[in-house]
Amino acid sequence: MALVLGGSAGALLAQGLGNHDSDKPVDYAADRIEVQDKAKRVLLTGNVDITQQDLRMKAARTIVAYANEGGDNNNIKIQRIDATGNVEINQGDDRVWGDMATYDFTRRVITVVGHVRLQNARGSGKGERLVIDLDRHVSNFVGASSGTGDKSESGRVTGSFTVAKRSTTP
Repeated sequence: MALVLGGSAGALLAQGLGNHDSDKPVDYAADRIEVQDKAKRVLLTGNVDITQQDLRMKAARTIVAYANEGGDNNNIKIQRIDATGNVEINQGDDRVWGDMATYDFTRRVITVVGHVRLQNARGSGKGERLVIDLDRHVSNFVGASSGTGDKSESGRVTGSFTVAKRSTTP
């Protein structure tokens, strides 16, 4: 998948997440887990580490919302994961950091917001919001809106691309 920068640049920044299979099992580790069965959610806190295939999400706290299809515990389906606190998502050499992230399993969309940074072998970028559509293989990386009140931010997406080195052999 190509992550496309929002705005007029329309440049490619990263590849890889489009090949992710969101139907694979989800494994987790955390310092504490609280199952809130009536609300159909699981609260994971403290050094949360969630993996699905080769996609990994780390955070201080996550809420996993699920549906119990058919009424028995064999048909539990994750609907979404909401992560907060030093969120890091990685797959291969693609790394994304932000304040919060949501992985919507139904829509197959990952959204990262708040001081978002992206880094990989092809370049790096900074912005306020990154939306990755796993089905369409398209992502939007946008800067801070003018209503944030943070005058130190330009409101723009910034970054750099890695340039292939030329061969010096004649």
